[in-house]
Amino acid sequence: MTLTRKRIDEDLVERLRNNDEEALSIIYKEYWEIMYLSAYNLLKNRAVSEDVVQEVFFSFWQKRSTLEIKVSIRSYLYTSVTYKVYDYFRKNKKMIKEELFQHFDEKVQALTPETKLIHKELVDYIDSLITQLPPKRLEVFKLSREEQLSNQEIAKRLGISKRTVEGHITKALIFLRSSLGVHISIEFLSLISNP
Repeated sequence: MTLTRKRIDEDLVERLRNNDEEALSIIYKEYWEIMYLSAYNLLKNRAVSEDVVQEVFFSFWQKRSTLEIKVSIRSYLYTSVTYKVYDYFRKNKKMIKEELFQHFDEKVQALTPETKLIHKELVDYIDSLITQLPPKRLEVFKLSREEQLSNQEIAKRLGISKRTVEGHITKALIFLRSSLGVHISIEFLSLISNP
């Protein structure tokens, strides 16, 4: 993200915090299309994609007074849309072909050149955050995310209790959520951060 873009984003976020609806309108006009295309590429359903984008903007406005964006607004909104789509798939698995849900991570990465750049920016940022975790928490988190071991398997491998493993993962997610400014789950983090 360029310094100019960072300043523009900071200004827009500050205006949002001050209830400036024009700032929301500027963000909406600039990012609606890319958000919609991201959602549509995953959902292949116009109405649901539009609903997802509207929900993200509604939530964005609702959270304006406490909004903390550590990445660009573009990346924040992209992550929010992707998470909403993931959440939609998770809640509606029975209504959706298994193929759609199983290949969600591939679809996230097979987007437009702009969304690929956004995705890379997020992955790089997440990776930099993960390296800041304390050594044991980092080890537990990587076993969970990269090797996809269960909490029980991690506990056995490291000779610690399952409750300790759960505590490390919970604290890692709290740190990542606060650093990213969006709500994420371990499954979603695995999807978005693994190329």
